[in-house]
Amino acid sequence: MEWQTPDYNGPRGQYRSRLGNVVTATVPAALIAKPGVASVITLNPASGAGNNGLSNSFAFYINPLPNPLPGLTSISPLSAPACTGSGCNATFTLTLNGSSFLPTTDPSGGSQINWGIRGTQTKLALTSLTCSSSSSCQMQASVTAGLVLVNSGTTNLTANVTVFNPPSPPQPGCITPCSGGGGGGSSAPATFTICPSSGCPPGTPMSASATALVAEETPALSLDGRYVAYTAVQDDRAQVFLRDTCEGAASGCQPRTTLLSAAADGTPASEESHTPSMSADGRYVAFSSAATNLVENAPSGRQIYLLDTCAGAGDSCKPSTHLLSADSNGALVGAESILPSVSSSGRYVAFLAITPSHSAKTSAQSKTSASGANSGYRQVFIRDTCLGAANCTPKTTRISLQPGDGTASAAKPAGPALSGNAGHVAMVGANAATLFTRSVAVDDRVFLAIANQQH
Repeated sequence: MEWQTPDYNGPRGQYRSRLGNVVTATVPAALIAKPGVASVITLNPASGAGNNGLSNSFAFYINPLPNPLPGLTSISPLSAPACTGSGCNATFTLTLNGSSFLPTTDPSGGSQINWGIRGTQTKLALTSLTCSSSSSCQMQASVTAGLVLVNSGTTNLTANVTVFNPPSPPQPGCITPCSGGGGGGSSAPATFTICPSSGCPPGTPMSASATALVAEETPALSLDGRYVAYTAVQDDRAQVFLRDTCEGAASGCQPRTTLLSAAADGTPASEESHTPSMSADGRYVAFSSAATNLVENAPSGRQIYLLDTCAGAGDSCKPSTHLLSADSNGALVGAESILPSVSSSGRYVAFLAITPSHSAKTSAQSKTSASGANSGYRQVFIRDTCLGAANCTPKTTRISLQPGDGTASAAKPAGPALSGNAGHVAMVGANAATLFTRSVAVDDRVFLAIANQQH
């Protein structure tokens, strides 16, 4: 810090300047640890009335640190068919993994997710953000149906997904032109493929690792071990298959594999299908699917379907697929349904219905699932299909009394398990997700619910 004092020079009253005293001071790091405005003054001994030794003050601006440049390493899913028709009112969740994502509490407003296609850029709505460290972050955003309506042709289109960190804003209290800490910027883009409405052609990337996700699913087995239902990837999409091993069958039986997640004409399901569950005799198989071509007027989102494979029923039986996650009272409208469990006879099917959480989770404690869409309010339902019952009306019964916010720490959610006679339901982690009418504690995280109405 320095100042100058005038020096009179000559009779004509010219003044000249000479350098005054220079004072040097060391500023501790703790005093500039936070952005803001500091006042700097000097103090000399008082020299009489009206002179207390204080100089005028100068403002010293402490700039914030520059915001980091975000890094985007992967997105999931990687593609989706263009949405057309009356079902184009649903959204899907896009999961982004990377580094240096900023929370919404950051003074800059936090990281932004941008969706760019055909020269138009749209800011996606952030639904969650979790960072275990600055180099390991995950965000989720909602992609509205309108953003995938753009492809009415027959070839794939691509959209660019980027993460943008705004620059660090000026420090609070700055009254002169201030640039702030700066920094930030856009990540390298990730490519999202928008397929024609007829479906994604073979070779289109569907997910970060569809094969790895399918490999973690448990197959379903008939009581005698002859039939096995399982999930496998076909043409880059998860589908449900049935294997007849011919174990214990009459001579002449030829082992074969049949696609179960298919439309009436044999066309494969138009979207992902997962988690099959089988009746004891192997005839009935329930599974979850986001396809819209399995039955007429299928709702959007993941739903529960029950397929009568006609295994062991004779040649007069014709295989048929039925939508189970439906309720005439509208209790399941707007919900996605996953993780079915079938009773021994195939009459009853238990499953989870999920609706979006009422609160976006952005804290470090928030957990996200691998699929990106399994967080939210979960309810357990049992569907009575009336198979084999006379004078019976199919109905869906909710056995969980209160919804719970799905924030369990497990990365992969677990569905209900239904006993053979459909009289009991077991649910892993039920203490965090659901509350049953009457339950028996199996251990500290497994509860057995008594579904008396199903006897």
